[in-house]
Amino acid sequence: MKIFSGFQRGVNLGGWFSQCDHSEERYNFFITQADFAVIKSWGCDHVRLPIDYDLLETADGTPKEQGYIRLGRAVSWARENGLHMVLDLHKTAGFSFDPDEHEGGFFENEAFQERFYRLWTRIARRFADSTDLLAFELLNEVTEQSYMDAWNRISQECIRRIRAISPTVPILVGGYWHNSAVSVPAIAPPMDENIVYNFHCYEPLIFTHQGATWMPPMTPDFRIPVTASYGEMIAASQRKLNGNCSHLEDFSPSDKLSSDYFTAFFAEALRVAEERNVPLYCGEYGVIDRVPPEQALQWYQVIHPVFEAHGIGRAAWSYREMDFGLSDARMDSVRQQLTESL
Repeated sequence: MKIFSGFQRGVNLGGWFSQCDHSEERYNFFITQADFAVIKSWGCDHVRLPIDYDLLETADGTPKEQGYIRLGRAVSWARENGLHMVLDLHKTAGFSFDPDEHEGGFFENEAFQERFYRLWTRIARRFADSTDLLAFELLNEVTEQSYMDAWNRISQECIRRIRAISPTVPILVGGYWHNSAVSVPAIAPPMDENIVYNFHCYEPLIFTHQGATWMPPMTPDFRIPVTASYGEMIAASQRKLNGNCSHLEDFSPSDKLSSDYFTAFFAEALRVAEERNVPLYCGEYGVIDRVPPEQALQWYQVIHPVFEAHGIGRAAWSYREMDFGLSDARMDSVRQQLTESL
């Protein structure tokens, strides 16, 4: 399969310029220059940087120069540490993967879409001299399958506009159900040789999101071990995730999580990527901080060989806090083993 060179092993900088209060304190102190050096020491070749439109423009769409200066500083820190960077638009005016953001109408509203195009052309112009280390991720986690026709049209128009400024910068496009691997076949055919198909992987959700109260009817006290059988995970998913079983039913109920699960889960995405000669990239994957570190490490050790076997680039979620922090003190006992294969 075609390889996304320079973006094979990475980590997300979630919560810095996205999913935050957008305060000066957050911008100045949540992530610093020293963190880029730490990430490089982990053996990573890139970071994925989620950004909300709030960083770069006001509520009415007026550009914020200070936001571009901050973003430029982050790009320079990546360069100084020999890291590539994915610029991920995590929220745009009219759409967020998170309903609590109260953004809506993007896929139906041409004004929101034009604003999206303008934002990306500004980013492309601002960082036209940094495309040797950057990749542009157009939008994080399209939610509904019904949005895909509109999204394919919007993403292709956005690519056309970016290409007038940056002809070769890699551009990442994902699909529905929060960038599910199963949605990869629905992504529009690549417009040129520098398109990358993006997916996220938190499967099986019942394990990686145990205790995640933002996913009702999940409860904060629910726990399930990584060694649970598929049958046990299915039964728990029926109770705690409204039956979202993450294709666990495709395996024997007595079996337990192994690399075979991820090989099967990624199979169709890999087939399509190979057929279309497009690199495949997993922009987010990880385990919630309710899970004991040793069990989280086991999950990473199951999924990483599949990424390696197929040349899938990836960025773990997330560097600090955000319910998944790899640099958090709780991960001290396993971090060296974990980062050896990030």
